[in-house]
Order: sequence, then structure tokens, then C-alpha cells
Amino acid sequence: MRFLYLFFLFISLQTTSAQNQFVADDMPYNTALNNAKAQGKPVFLMLYADWCPHCNLMKKEVFSDPAVIDFLKKNYVCVWKNIEKEEGTALKNKFNTKSLPSFLFIDSAAETLLYALKGELKKEVFMTEVNNALNPKLQLPYLEKEFLADPSNVDKFFNYLNTLKKGKDRTDLSIPTHVYLHTQSDAQLISETNWRVIANGVTDIKSREFQYVLSHNKEFAAVASQSRIDRKIENIVTESLRPYVDNLDTTNYYKQREIAKSIRLQKVDSLVFKFDLTLAERTEKWQFYKKVTLENTQKLVWNDASSLKDIGQIYLKHISDTESLKKAIEWIKHAIELNDSYDGNLLLARLYQKIKDKKLALQYAKDAKEIAKEMNWNSKEVDALLVELGKR
Repeated sequence: MRFLYLFFLFISLQTTSAQNQFVADDMPYNTALNNAKAQGKPVFLMLYADWCPHCNLMKKEVFSDPAVIDFLKKNYVCVWKNIEKEEGTALKNKFNTKSLPSFLFIDSAAETLLYALKGELKKEVFMTEVNNALNPKLQLPYLEKEFLADPSNVDKFFNYLNTLKKGKDRTDLSIPTHVYLHTQSDAQLISETNWRVIANGVTDIKSREFQYVLSHNKEFAAVASQSRIDRKIENIVTESLRPYVDNLDTTNYYKQREIAKSIRLQKVDSLVFKFDLTLAERTEKWQFYKKVTLENTQKLVWNDASSLKDIGQIYLKHISDTESLKKAIEWIKHAIELNDSYDGNLLLARLYQKIKDKKLALQYAKDAKEIAKEMNWNSKEVDALLVELGKR
């Protein structure tokens, strides 16, 4: 009897689990549009990828709830598309989707975007938003129309912008931002409100508004703060360069790099330097990596022990000429002055080994061994190096 009880309990649990497991409805998009038109409903479209952890959490934590699915199916015609499959890829491009998961609420009659969400959302927040998406006065077309009818009205601008950015990346906010800012004189730009507009929506380094921030840094710092100004500068440079690095687009990267370098601030030079190194690593352009580091390491990351050691590791693996390796040794010695670490001493020992200076290689290997002993760390790496150098 006990066995039968446990057996039926197991079957019951399995059934409940299966009932609560989300299964994507992969009907063709055009079928969803036609069904929605016939039923007088909008379309709800989720774009996802199997490798996306946030997509999988939404499926597990939100779409496994029958109440959520019932609400969606009552009010929308729903379809889920994997962006790595043919139709999903086409829809990703059609709606210029850059973040996953992405949730699009589409007017089935005009095929216009009513509302959009992106990223992982808690169930309660998601349900609030899918309700908002049904309200015509909270939808993007209405908010855009209200704003364009009175583009100097900052409240209408923020109503539109704040809804738009729920589902779009910052670069998509640029057009309405500049529509509003074109109604403002240069003098009017320097205000807390207009700083918020610039901080949220300006993405073009060459734009009049961003250039005005650069040339009136102190005035903007007085209405915001210097840290906020600095953060905006760093963000706009990062947003302008990162996509080209991520896509290994060296041609456009170097064009955008020159624009970023025109800002002529050390914090910007440091950012560009780090992007240069990342791109060189990913494209394995080691001569370019060497050129950039020899020119700028001491100027831009001299007091950053971690960056110095990262550069030293690349030299150890990929740079062969002795003079350049001696320069890397100088950088790692300074990193050890900043922070006398096990990994710094071990790296220095290996660099000396690479230029065939066995005496100094042994000295720094022993220092690394001593630090490992003091900290009770595993010394396997340095022990192996000491064997290579002929001393245990």
C-alpha cells in the first residue's frame, strides 16, 4: 500500500509540474496577425533565445503561471519566437530588437507598436505592464502624438520617453530627445530638467547638446553634479564604441574612436585605451596591442595594478621582442609596488624567464612562493616554475 501511495504521489506531482510548465506557442506571425484582426485584439509577441537566462527565468517564473497565460490569451493573440530561427530572426530585425527577452504589443490592424518591454520582470510588474499596454492613453502612438503636438512641453516629452525606454535601448530615444531639445535655446539647456533630458536621451557625441555640455562643464555641474556629468561622458563614449568592439567592426570602430578622442579628457582617453586593447585581443592584432600599450600604459593606467598585470599577461603570451618585454617588466614591478601580490611576482618571474634572465626569474618566483606560503595558498604554479628554473 505504501508503495502504491508513493507511486500515485509521484505521478500527481509530475502531472502538476507538467501543467505548470510553459510551452511556447510558435504559430506563424502572419497567422497571429490575422487571428488578432478577426478577434479585434492586439498581438503579444515575445522574442527570446534558448541561451538567454533572463528569457528562461521569465518562462519559468512568469509564463508557467496559468493565470498569466489566461490573461494574455483573453486579451491578446500570443506568439513566442526564437530569434535564432528563421521567422524569429526576421521579426527581431523588423522591430529592431536589441535586448532579450523583448515583449512587443502590436496593433493587429495597422501593425504598429503599441507598447514594448524588455528584460526580466517580476510577475507583478509584468502583469501591471500588460494591463497598461491595453490602455490607449498609455500606449506609444497616443503618447507620441501628444508630444509632437506640443514638443516643447517637457511633461509630455517625459511621458513618451519613459514609456518608450521600457522596451527600447537608449539609442532609440535619440529622435524624440532631439525633437524636444531643438525647442530649447543654448542658454535654456543649462537647467536640472534639461540635464535630465540630455542624460537620458542624447547618444550622439557630435550633437549640439553634448558638445554644449563639454564646453559648459562647470555650468552643468552646478545644476546637476560633476559626477553625473562625468558619468554621462563615460556612458556616451562607451555606447558609441562598444557595439563596434562587440561586432569586431574595426573599420567603423576607428572612425568612431577618432570622434571620441576629440573630447580630449583623460577619462575618455582611458576608456578608449581599454576598448583599443579589448578589440586588439579579440582580433589578435598583437602589434597594434603593443603599439597602444607602449604609448599609453604609463600615462593612462599607471596606478591601476590590475590593468598593469592584465597587460603584462598579454605580453607574456603574445609579445616576443626583448625591449618590449623589458617595458612590461617595468610595468609589473610598479604593479608590485602598488600591491605586492602572489600573481604579480609570479608574472614578473615568468617575464624574466622569457627574456632568459634566470637569476631574476628565480628571485621573483621565490617571492611568489613565500607569499603563497604566508597566505596558505596552493603554490602549484610557482612550484612548477621553480622546477623549470632548476630550483625547488
